[in-house]
Order: sequence, then C-alpha cells, then structure tokens
Amino acid sequence: MTNETAADASAVVIRPAQPGELSAAGDLRVSAYVAGEFLRPDSGYAPRLRGLGADGTGIVLVAMAGQRMVGTVMLQQWPQGGQVVTGPGEAEIRALAVAPDAQGRGIGRALLRALVAEAARRGVRHLVLSTQPEMRAAHRLYEQEGFERLPNRDWTPEPGVDLLAYGRWLAGPAAGRG
Repeated sequence: MTNETAADASAVVIRPAQPGELSAAGDLRVSAYVAGEFLRPDSGYAPRLRGLGADGTGIVLVAMAGQRMVGTVMLQQWPQGGQVVTGPGEAEIRALAVAPDAQGRGIGRALLRALVAEAARRGVRHLVLSTQPEMRAAHRLYEQEGFERLPNRDWTPEPGVDLLAYGRWLAGPAAGRG
C-alpha cells in the first residue's frame, strides 16, 4: 500500500456530503461491503445501499483524504429511520463504510464520533443501529464508543438475513431507559 492510497484519521476531513457526492458515497458503501464479504455483488440490497441519502432524507457524512472519499456514514432521524427506530428522539446510524485500502486507520471511528456529535447537536437522545453478526470489527468499535447490544431490537429483514441492534444514549443519565 502506498502513502497515496493510505490515509489515517488525522489526515482526513469529515464533513457533510455535497449533493454531487452522494453517488460516490453509495459506490464506496457497496465496494466496502462487497470487499468485506458482507454483501454479494449481485445482492438485491446493493441498489438500496448505494442510494441511501439520495432522496434527501438523512444526513450523509463523508471522510475526505484530500480529494479522495475514503469513508461515509449516514444519520436518519425518526420517523425516517428504519426498523430499529421506535419513536421521537431516536435516530439510526446507517451504512458506516470505509474504503478497503483505508481500513484500520481510525477513519471509521472518526466518522462514528462525528455522527454522534451531529446527532447530539440535532437533539437526538438515543442512537440505534443494525449490523450483521459477521461484522465483528464494527461490533468492537461500537462497544468501544459506548454502544450496547439491544437484543430486543434484533430483526430479520428477509429470510437468512439476521441483524443485531446496538444503541447509545446521548442525553441525560439513562435518559428514556425503562
């Protein structure tokens, strides 16, 4: 790997995606998921993953190393969030992805932290996300960043696809826990 393709979190700028960058963010998501063997190239989910944010719902953040996009993540607040979002004050983290040649350099953590800060600024009290059981590196990251498993929100979007839920409270001590 050359220094031209490698980037670490200290050399990366995280910012909202510009409308003209949403297609590239979608392509990055799909390529990262395919490279990690979390998505088949011919999967029916690939077009949906690629199109997240294109309809104007949610906030897409990108990690830029110079002019190159090396990561992306999305925030969708209730009621636009998916299956794991259950009401006002909640938002879902979607499609955290880092370019395969930039993984392991803290970019995913930087994206996650930037999104948590953005969610807090927007008044989100509880962040949730879904992840595949095989995404063990992501699970470690989420747990290190204060997310806890929410087994009561695990779900199966289609036969053979089981998703694990995680959540993190942002406001107040155990706000909303019950």
